[in-house]
Amino acid sequence: MSPETMSVFSPQLSERFDALVKKYPVKRSALVPMLLYAQDEVGYLSDAVIAEVAERLCVTELDVRNVASYYSMLRFKPVGKYNVQVCTNISCMLRGAYDLFEKFQDELGVGHKGITKDGLFSLEEVECIGACCWAPAIQVNYAFHDDLSPEQVPGILDQYRNKASAGGKSA
Repeated sequence: MSPETMSVFSPQLSERFDALVKKYPVKRSALVPMLLYAQDEVGYLSDAVIAEVAERLCVTELDVRNVASYYSMLRFKPVGKYNVQVCTNISCMLRGAYDLFEKFQDELGVGHKGITKDGLFSLEEVECIGACCWAPAIQVNYAFHDDLSPEQVPGILDQYRNKASAGGKSA
């Protein structure tokens, strides 16, 4: 990036990107970490994010989109402040994940890939979050909740509502 170009990223993240690119013998190798960091800061991979990452790595925007579309944890649309991912893979499914997902839908009033009207929560059914031993499990941003029952859903949501009221971070 040239110094006169405005970045969509904070100065801190721009510095982190500069350092990250130097760690790899091939710039392109920094693509996935950059996309994850960008998504954490911006919330999703907007057109502006994709364009700037492509420029920083000297690749095309299509290259960035092709890589990003492969990974389910990378998003092209905004989600709620707290993104609830309910695992419904086999281990979780056998231990009640669909009942859990249904309870989240009822409590939040949204379905798969839905966002609550206040923008606080989004909900999605995901294939696997790697917590099979503690099924059924969910992930809210980067926090795991495991060995759950539908009765625990209101309390989990209240935790995040309280965190939001207190000005808590999204993780």
